Amino acid sequence: MGGVPALAVLFAVFSAASNAAGTAFQRKAAAKLGRGGGLRFVLTLAHDPAWLIGIAGVTGAALFQALALSFGALALVQPVFVLELPFALLIAAPLLHRRLPRAGWAGVGAVVGGLVVFLASAAPTGGTDQAPMSRWAPVLAGCLGMMAAAVLAARHWRTPVVRAGALGSAAAVGNALTAALLKSATGAFADHGPGAFFSAWQTYGFALTGIAAVLLLENALQAGSLAVSQPALTIGDAGVSLLLGVALFDETVRTGWWLLPELLGLAAVIGGVLTLVRAVPHIQEVVRSRK
Repeated sequence: MGGVPALAVLFAVFSAASNAAGTAFQRKAAAKLGRGGGLRFVLTLAHDPAWLIGIAGVTGAALFQALALSFGALALVQPVFVLELPFALLIAAPLLHRRLPRAGWAGVGAVVGGLVVFLASAAPTGGTDQAPMSRWAPVLAGCLGMMAAAVLAARHWRTPVVRAGALGSAAAVGNALTAALLKSATGAFADHGPGAFFSAWQTYGFALTGIAAVLLLENALQAGSLAVSQPALTIGDAGVSLLLGVALFDETVRTGWWLLPELLGLAAVIGGVLTLVRAVPHIQEVVRSRK
C-alpha cells in the first residue's frame, strides 16, 4: 500500500477533531440528565440530538484513524492524536458555556507548535502495513507485559501520583498497540478485501486491546491528578508508536542532530499539555469523556 503522508496527517487531524467533538457533544447531552446509568439512561440519551451527534463523531473518528493509518506510517499518525485534547477544549468550551482563558490558548499553541516541530524533525517515513509473526510475538509480549506491570504497580503503590502515572502509561501502551493492530488489519482490507479483514487475527486483537486501553484510561483519570496521567498518556502513546513503527513495519525516523529539535518539540507538547491541565478548571470533565 503506497503511503501518502499529507493525507495521513490530514485524516489523523480529522480523527482527533471528530473524537473531540463527539465526546464533547456526549458530555453536553449527559450533563442535561445529571448522574445516571443503566439501560434507561442510555435510551433517554439516544433521543437527544446532541448525543447522536456525539456518537457520529466518535464513529467518524475511528474511520478517519483507519484511513490515516492506511495512508501513512504509524510513527507519523499516532503523535497527531495529541491534538485531541486542544480540540476537545476548544469545542467543549462554547458547548458548556465557558471561556478558554489566555493560559489555555497558550497551551493550545504550545501543543500545536511542538507537534509540528517534532513531526517535521522526525519525518517518519517508509514501512509496510504487515509484519511476520516473528515480529508480532515479542511486540505483543512486551506491550502486554508492560501494561500488566503498570497495573500491578498501580495496585501495589496506592498513592495518587503513582497510580495515575502507571495507569496512564498502561493506557498509552494499549493505544499504541491498538493502532499497530488496526494498521495491519486495515492493510489486509485494502489489499485483499473484507474477507481478509475479518479473518485476520489483528482485527480481533485491536478490538480487545482498544477496550482495555479505554478502561485503563478511565481508571487513570479517576486515580489521581491529570498533571500526571495526561503527560504519561501523551508521551507514552507517541513514544511507543514510534518504536512499534520501526520494530514492526520497518518505518524510519531521523536521528543524529535531528534529535535536538525533536526533543524541543516534545518538550513544547508536554509543556502545553501541563498548561492546559492547570489552566482550564473544567478540563477534568472534558477529558474524562474523551474515550
